[in-house]
Amino acid sequence: MKQRKFWFGLAGLALLAFGFFLESLEPYRPLQVISSEASCRMRVDVVEPISGSAQGYVVLFHGLAANRRIMSYLAQDLANQNLRVFAPDFPGHGRTPGPFSQQRTDACGEALVKELIERRAIVPEQTILVGHSMGGAIAIRVSGRVPVAGVIAISPAPMRTAKLLSKGMLLFADNPPLVKNSLLISGSNEPEQMRRIVQTMVADAKDGTSAFVQIPHATHVSLLFDSAVLTEMRKWNKKLLGTDADVVRGSHKPLWGFLSGTIGLILLCVPFIEEIVGGTEKEPTEEAAAISTTRILWQLLVASAIAVGVLKFWVPLKIIGVFEGDYLASFALLEGAVLLGWNAGALSKAWNLSWRGILAAGIAAVIVVLLFASWFDYSFYEAWLTWPKWARMAPMILAFFPWLLAEEVFLGAYGTMSRARRVILALAFRSIAWGVIVAALFLLHTGEVLMILLAMYFVLVTLLQRLAMDVVRRETQSAAAAAVFGAILSAGFALAIFPLA
Repeated sequence: MKQRKFWFGLAGLALLAFGFFLESLEPYRPLQVISSEASCRMRVDVVEPISGSAQGYVVLFHGLAANRRIMSYLAQDLANQNLRVFAPDFPGHGRTPGPFSQQRTDACGEALVKELIERRAIVPEQTILVGHSMGGAIAIRVSGRVPVAGVIAISPAPMRTAKLLSKGMLLFADNPPLVKNSLLISGSNEPEQMRRIVQTMVADAKDGTSAFVQIPHATHVSLLFDSAVLTEMRKWNKKLLGTDADVVRGSHKPLWGFLSGTIGLILLCVPFIEEIVGGTEKEPTEEAAAISTTRILWQLLVASAIAVGVLKFWVPLKIIGVFEGDYLASFALLEGAVLLGWNAGALSKAWNLSWRGILAAGIAAVIVVLLFASWFDYSFYEAWLTWPKWARMAPMILAFFPWLLAEEVFLGAYGTMSRARRVILALAFRSIAWGVIVAALFLLHTGEVLMILLAMYFVLVTLLQRLAMDVVRRETQSAAAAAVFGAILSAGFALAIFPLA
C-alpha cells in the first residue's frame, strides 16, 4: 500500500512540475484593468500587440459559464497579429461581480465598447468584435448598435427558435440581422440545428460581405483551441485590417501544460485522500443495503420526475442566486429527499455517524477544491472562488448531500461488489437523473441549457468524484462521510462553473 502511494505521489509531482514548465514557456501576462461603473465594473485583460504598435483592435467576449482566462489562446494569437485585445469577464463570471442576466450582459458588452471608443482606447473603424457562444451572440448584437469594422462570431448562441429549440431555451429572444463583414464559424460536430441557424443568418444577410465557415471535427468548446479557427480568423483580419496572416501562431503548450498538471493533481489526490481519511477510527462494518438494482432504477425515474415537476413551478434554491446552478442544486435536494424518505429503513442500516470520519472527509474535500481551483486559475480557467461564491458554498453543500447520501445507500457497504461495478452503477444512476433533466428541458421548457452544453465536463467530474468518494467510503466505512466529501466537491465545481445571478 505504501509503495503504491509513493509511486502515485511521485508520478503526480512529476506531471505537475512538467505542467508548470510548459506554462512558463508561453506566459500569458496581460495588463488587468477594471472598467467603469457604466460598463458594470468588468475585469478586463488587455493584451498588447506583439510589436508594441497596434494595427487594429479586438474586443473578445467569452461564452456563458466561461471567463476571460479560457480565451487566452485566441487572445494571444490576435496579439501576435499586432492587434490590441480587450477580453472582459462578463457580470457574474470570473472576477467580475454579479448579478448575471442575459440582458444585463448584453448591455454591459455594449457599454464597454462605447467606453473604449470614448477613451480612445480603440478606433471603431479598426475594431473587430470577436465572441464565442453567448459572447458570439453579443458581438453580433453590439455590432448592430455600435459601428465597427467587423465581427467574428465563433459558434454564436442561437437567437431564433427551431425544432428542438423553444423560445425559453434561447438566451436572447430577438434575432438581429448581421452587419457587414461578419464571419460566423461553427464546428462540424456541433448539433445540426445550431449549424443551420448560423448558416441561415449569413444567407439572410445577402450583402456579399459576410461568410460562414465550418471547421472539421470541431465541437462547441474545442473551437476555442482549434488551429483551423486561427487560420480563418487571420484571413478575416487581413481582409478587414490588413494584418499579417503569417506571423507566429498562438501556442498549445499552455493547454498541454494544464492537462499535464491536472492529471498530476489527480494522481496526487489518491494518496492524499487515503492519508487524511485513512487515519480516522473506523466504525464497525456497516450492513449492506438490500435494494435490488431494478427497484433502484424505478425509484430514480419516479423521484427525478417528481423533482423536475416541482422545479417547473418552484425552484427552492433560487434565493442563492447561482444561474442554473440553483436548478441543479434544487434538483439534487428534492430528488435526494424523496429517495431517502422512500428508503428510510435502508438508510438507518447504512447510517454510521462517524464524526471523525465526516470531519476528515470534509477537510480533505475542501483542500482538494482549493488545490484544483488554484491550478485551474493559474493555467486555464478562473476557478478560484470569490467571496460571494464562498458565501453560497454552505447551502450548495446541503443541497447536494441528500442525493449523494441516497446514492451511497443504494450502493451499499464498500466491498459488497467490485469497485468497477460500483462505479458503473453510480454513473448509471446519475445518467438517469441527467436524462430526466434533459427531457424536462425539451418537454417542460425549463431552459437549463448548461446541463447539455457542459455535459462532457459533468461526465468527467462526476467520474473522478465517484472514484474519490469510493476511497472515502472504503477508508471510513461511513456513507455520511462519503456523501459529505462528494457534496463539497459538487458545490465547488458548480460554483466555479455557474455564474452568479
